[in-house]
Amino acid sequence: MTYRIERSSSGRGLTFFLSGEMDSGHLAELGSLMAAESSRLVSLDLAEVTLVTREAVKFLARAEAAGAILANCPEYVRSWVDAEQSGA
Repeated sequence: MTYRIERSSSGRGLTFFLSGEMDSGHLAELGSLMAAESSRLVSLDLAEVTLVTREAVKFLARAEAAGAILANCPEYVRSWVDAEQSGA
């Protein structure tokens, strides 16, 4: 399975639509794309993500803590992100 990042801009901010397997090899690219948009509201749409690694969960938790919105987040990913943020 491949990993894909698609970008959509609107008046309210920017959404990155992620799909496929999200692992540590893809996080640097996504982090760079998000950093370039630091002045805008960034949403990460996870509806098409099929697999996340522990490193990806940590990345998502940090991104959300920094103000990013996790949209269409699968329940299992949401629970892992919440656990990561609570230090569990």
